[in-house]
Amino acid sequence: MAIKKRDILDKLAEEVDKIQEETAPAKVGKTKKPVLELENEEELSPMGALLEENPIKIPQVGDVLEGRVIDITSNSLLLDLGCFGTGIVLGKEIKDGLAIGKIKQGDTVSATLTDIENEDGYIELSIREASYERAWDDLEAKRDIMGVVSTKVLDANKGGLMVEVNGIMGFVPVSQLSSEHYPRVEDGDKNKILELLKKLIGKEMQVRILDADRESEKLIVSERAASSEKEKEVIAQLQAGDIIEGEISGVVDFGAFVKFLPASRQGSTRDSDKLEGLVHISELAWQLIDDPRTIVKTGDIVKARIIGIDDTRISLSMKALAKDPWSAIAEKYTVGDLVQGKIDKINPFGAFVYLDKDIHGLAHVSEFQEVYPGKKMDEILRGGETYSWKILSIEPKDHRMGLMLVKEEK
Repeated sequence: MAIKKRDILDKLAEEVDKIQEETAPAKVGKTKKPVLELENEEELSPMGALLEENPIKIPQVGDVLEGRVIDITSNSLLLDLGCFGTGIVLGKEIKDGLAIGKIKQGDTVSATLTDIENEDGYIELSIREASYERAWDDLEAKRDIMGVVSTKVLDANKGGLMVEVNGIMGFVPVSQLSSEHYPRVEDGDKNKILELLKKLIGKEMQVRILDADRESEKLIVSERAASSEKEKEVIAQLQAGDIIEGEISGVVDFGAFVKFLPASRQGSTRDSDKLEGLVHISELAWQLIDDPRTIVKTGDIVKARIIGIDDTRISLSMKALAKDPWSAIAEKYTVGDLVQGKIDKINPFGAFVYLDKDIHGLAHVSEFQEVYPGKKMDEILRGGETYSWKILSIEPKDHRMGLMLVKEEK
């Protein structure tokens, strides 16, 4: 059943005949069968006028057509395209395009015209291409309305997870994982991170589409954004000043993460019901801290006070629940005292010195130059060593103390 371009035009002529018969008054005698005019004429024939009033667009390669399934074989699919004749979908175009579900005879499907006449004379179509375009249409629509979709994790690399949405490959960066799935690796070892990410392969997750670029075939999705709305509802019940108890879920250079159950979910055993907050390194304890791992470790049960809520980010403080040692400093130290202090570290602008486990001061480099003109601090002083100091100033509110090195008499 070869269907050539002229055959399509003949079928269009037949459609025009029908329109003419329906609209023209009955006449006695024989009438001549109208022929489709391919060239413009100065005066339109009745059929030309009808075509102008009822234009029928001849399909082009790339157009999406709808057709009714009239025959299904192991390697082909025949579609009734109405006035355009019969189209065929072959082999791989069927298998790749039917991921949306099994098609049966009588169904109406959409397909993209790939060849107006193939070597067998059929109008060749692709369900795969039409399905692909519909998939991107749907992704772009969900992106624009910030809709949430379900997906399954297919693979993982050190940067995140590979997923599939509507048959399109997408990517979830590690930074866009929810707190439940975010890999907390204390030393930041990428191989350890990858091990944790691989445990998520095969898992279903809800994601929100952040970027859907059809031209570059780039699809970026976020699990964190999808869960944020639900988290916001629970977080809205919290307020600054609340005290929580939770488990250290991870320790990083800038602080520690704490997972906890909000009051509205107390008693739940599901990890997904927990919220997560960050105790910044400066909020772990009153003393100066170089490494949070010296204060807490993963698995520790701690109490903390909520000191800030920004969208879904919860800021916590452990030191807020401990007595401020600077509040009673006047009982231990006064300006002018000569004290012993151990150097914690030396910076270009001075040395940090601990007088006890909680109170520290700064010996500024300018004060050092008065004692040892022309010398550098690290030429005279060593970190971890104890020296004599004079207290120059105390500012309890700002937790600051000024010190000057006392030169040893020889």
